[in-house]
Amino acid sequence: MAKKIFLLTFCLAIFSIQNLSAQDGKAIFVSKCASCHNPFKDGTGPALKGLEERHKWADHKELLKWIQNPGAYMATDAYTQGLKAKFGSMMNGFPDFTIADVEAVVKYINDIQPPPPPGDKAAGGSSSSNQNATIFGIISLILAIIALILMGINSNLKKLSDDAEGIERPEPVPFFRNKVYIAMIAIVFFAISGYFFAQGAIGLNRQKGYEPVQPIFYSHKVHAGINQINCLYCHGNAWESKAAAVPSVNVCMNCHKNISEYAKGPKLYREDGTEVNGTAEINKLYQYAGFDPKKPNDWDPSKAKPIEWVKIHNMPDHVFFSHAQHVNAGNVQCQTCHGNITEMDEVHQASELSMGWCINCHRNTKVNFNADSTGGNKFYSIYEKFHNDIKSGKMDSVTVKDIGGLECQKCHY
Repeated sequence: MAKKIFLLTFCLAIFSIQNLSAQDGKAIFVSKCASCHNPFKDGTGPALKGLEERHKWADHKELLKWIQNPGAYMATDAYTQGLKAKFGSMMNGFPDFTIADVEAVVKYINDIQPPPPPGDKAAGGSSSSNQNATIFGIISLILAIIALILMGINSNLKKLSDDAEGIERPEPVPFFRNKVYIAMIAIVFFAISGYFFAQGAIGLNRQKGYEPVQPIFYSHKVHAGINQINCLYCHGNAWESKAAAVPSVNVCMNCHKNISEYAKGPKLYREDGTEVNGTAEINKLYQYAGFDPKKPNDWDPSKAKPIEWVKIHNMPDHVFFSHAQHVNAGNVQCQTCHGNITEMDEVHQASELSMGWCINCHRNTKVNFNADSTGGNKFYSIYEKFHNDIKSGKMDSVTVKDIGGLECQKCHY
């Protein structure tokens, strides 16, 4: 009986280890890859589904070299040079990546299935990961119940055997008075509660995945994706100030004075799968603007009321973050922090925006260090030592970390 219980427990442990491995691949992808890559669609970088069929990526060691140091790999590789030419930027390096990380991410990408169409969410059911977690929980509960039943049967058989042989033994201690059981339950309780308490404390005030309902359904997919409106047209402050800001009603009306119907674009859906009437949403804009499409020449922009947009990305009060320093001076793409914004109908917070997340970016992001007549940031000319190290071959690039990007006072003041 004890052997059977051990075998069941061993199988359960193997199943949980396999499940954990898959979760690791997903966690690595979400934290380090998802801001630029989508498994199924091109974004800031290429779609990753089927990557082993391209170039030399079937050899995971070659893929690891590319991930760890894209600049050095690209110098002698025509394929990755073509990627930079196509997408306009080079991937950030991740020197802490290991071959195990690569294999976990590749396995996750190979296993992941495309999401169901927005209108078929009810038919599609939950994702495979949620189904696996539910099945795992049910199996664990069933095995725990079976183990308890078998332990009770074993105890009763032992008692019958002792009674038949005339062996006297003391009455068993009730479960609720057994100090060993009480101690084990207490240890398990404190371990589980401590884990969830730590996870909750770590995630305090982080809003990854936050997706509030806005007063007007505004699709970045339609505006920035399909119609290719530059982000800076609406968020021009991001180029020259700390905050990106949201556009005024008058900026929206620059286009929508002449666009009063949504007729030719793709169907719009909310996160819950319900369809959105695009023309009705434009009419909401007109109400805020005080605009009558039948009398366009009578519109007075000074009477427009601000739209009460719900802020999504919130930095703590003790953190200094400048959009201009990142977007203008650093040439950081919007998708690096905001995710694949050109594919979002309803915007959500794609990155955790934690201190560790920002520091990892500073460690890996290279600055446009060598200023010449063709470009570069002339401010970096004061770093004479780094220029000399690059010329002598001691360094091949300079990251934000090298120029003080990890100093506390850079972000906290």
